[in-house]
Amino acid sequence: MRKEQMVGTRLPEALVRDLEASERIEQSDRSTTVRKLLQRAIQEWKLEYYGRQYGDGKVSLARAAKEAGVTLWEMMDYTSTRRIAAQYDRGDFARDLKRLSTGRAR
Repeated sequence: MRKEQMVGTRLPEALVRDLEASERIEQSDRSTTVRKLLQRAIQEWKLEYYGRQYGDGKVSLARAAKEAGVTLWEMMDYTSTRRIAAQYDRGDFARDLKRLSTGRAR
């Protein structure tokens, strides 16, 4: 499998102007600028998507963090900032408390 692939797309003039401004400011070529911006956008998409998956109870917080490519702490911060409800109920708390009191960790 190739490490890199060429991807082409048509862009509206306003977006091209913004892209050119970014290139000038960052003193970077178009390919590098597009790669950086796309990488940021995809990372944000992953956080949003896996944050929603966690909020819907479809994946654990640890799994959401792993799939989004961030640490558990970063995912906790993200879900807190976005006010995504923790998927941890009284039953989970009671089980964890019992495990702690008996000295049995997971």
